[in-house]
Amino acid sequence: MEATYGEALYELAVSNNITDGLYEEAVVLLDIFETDSELMALLNHPKIVREDRISIIENSIGKFVSKEMTGFLVTIAEKDRCRYIPATLKFFIDRIKEYKEIGTAYVTTPYELSDAMKSKVEKRLLETTDYSQIDINYNVDESLIGGMVIRIGDRVIDSSIKHKLADLTRMLNKIDV
Repeated sequence: MEATYGEALYELAVSNNITDGLYEEAVVLLDIFETDSELMALLNHPKIVREDRISIIENSIGKFVSKEMTGFLVTIAEKDRCRYIPATLKFFIDRIKEYKEIGTAYVTTPYELSDAMKSKVEKRLLETTDYSQIDINYNVDESLIGGMVIRIGDRVIDSSIKHKLADLTRMLNKIDV
């Protein structure tokens, strides 16, 4: 369901050359829909009639986003598919990132990285991927001891000391004494 609506929004954005604007709106709206449980509960409440859902979208959200995004959300409300809005926005955001060659990486280290180290990581990731830009989410996990774990899509590069110790333990357990 979300792929159908997300693809329609993507095609609208590309054909009207408004990918940047709709992308920014989608990011903000996704954050709102994921953090404001009352809004989602209201839009999905069985006693709220379709016309009221549409009115909520037009009068509260429509004041802050483009007519294209408002029309898109109204279409979803008309089809009684409001529960799919967050997943649809995620699909659209991922699709635009793919279109604009923007990657997303998750980097976990045993301590907070300095800005200089973050720049080196970003530079290295751009050199070793096909992305023109990369969004990096940094996390700290002290149990890694040293090194780092990088995840981009379904690829994982684990150079942590924790992982190396686990490999060494597995190898030692295979040795018959």
